Amino acid sequence: MKPIYRFFVQPQVNTVTKTIAGYELLIRQRTASGWRLPASFTAIDPLAFANLLVETTKVLGLKVQHCSVNISRQQLMTTAVAQALIQCQIQLYPTKLVVELTEDESTEDYCTSAVLAHLKMFVQHGIEVSLDDVGSGENYFTEIRDLLPYVSEIKFALQNFKQHFQDPEMMRRVRFWRAISNEYDLRLVLEGIEDQPDNQLSNRLGIGVKQGYYFGKPRLLRLPKDTTDCA
Repeated sequence: MKPIYRFFVQPQVNTVTKTIAGYELLIRQRTASGWRLPASFTAIDPLAFANLLVETTKVLGLKVQHCSVNISRQQLMTTAVAQALIQCQIQLYPTKLVVELTEDESTEDYCTSAVLAHLKMFVQHGIEVSLDDVGSGENYFTEIRDLLPYVSEIKFALQNFKQHFQDPEMMRRVRFWRAISNEYDLRLVLEGIEDQPDNQLSNRLGIGVKQGYYFGKPRLLRLPKDTTDCA
C-alpha cells in the first residue's frame, strides 16, 4: 500500500498590518496513530511529492501573499520537484511561491555553485527563496553568505535552541539576523512564537512577520479528492 501524504498549513502573521502574510506547507504522512512527520523525507517519492504540491497550491491560490514549502537540497536538485515548483508558481500567481531551503537529510553533498544554479532558475520564474533555520545546524552566516544575494527571506527558529527567547543570548542572535536581513533587504520571519510575552518581545526587537502556536497550529489542508476518512 502506498503511503498517503498531505500538507498541513500554518499561518505566518504580519503583526504590523495584522494580516496573514502567508502559509507554510508542512508535509505529513498518514499513520495508524494519525498524521505524523515522515520518518524520512528523502524516502518520499519525488513525483508523488511534486503532484501533491501542485494539487495543494491549486487550493491555496489567491488566498495569501506568500505560500512556502520546505525543500531539501536533494529535492531541489530533483528534476520532477523543480518542474513542479515552477508549475506551482504559475498557478499561484500573483501569490508568490517561497521555496524554504532546509538543511535536513540528503544522501549527497551539493556544492554551492550547483545549488545557486537552481536558485537562480527559480528566481527567473518568479519564485522566492527562503533560507530556513538560519543560525543553527549548518546555516551559520559564513555557510550561507554566498546564497544571500539570491534569496528573499530568512527564517530564525526559536524552537531550535534550548535558551528561552527572553535570554540575552537569544535576543543577541535575533538582533544579529535582523541586522543581516536589513543589510541584504530580506524579509525576516521569526518562528516559535508561543505566547503573548514572546510576541511582545519580538515587537520590541522590530520583528514584524512571525510564526508559531500563538498564532495558529498547523492544520490539515483538504484536497477536493479527499473523503471524510482523511481526517
